[in-house]
Amino acid sequence: MSTSSTKYLRMTFKSQGGNSMSISLDSPRTDLTAAEVETVMDTIISKNVFSATGGDLASKYDVKIIDKTTNDLYDPA
Repeated sequence: MSTSSTKYLRMTFKSQGGNSMSISLDSPRTDLTAAEVETVMDTIISKNVFSATGGDLASKYDVKIIDKTTNDLYDPA
C-alpha cells in the first residue's frame, strides 16, 4: 500500500459564450500569490492565447490550488 500526494493550480475562465475552460499546472510554487495568478490570467485573456467552446476567453472565473492525496489500497504484484 502506498500513498502519494500531488498539488496543482487550476485556473478557470469563462468564454464569450459563457462556457468554462480550465487550465491546470502541476506543482505550483509554495509562495505563489493570488496577484501573480491574476496577472497571468489577465495576460492569457488579453493576448488571446487560448480559445474555448463558445469563443475566446473573456473573464477570470476561479483559481484554486488543489492538494490531492491518493491511497493505493491494492498492489497486484
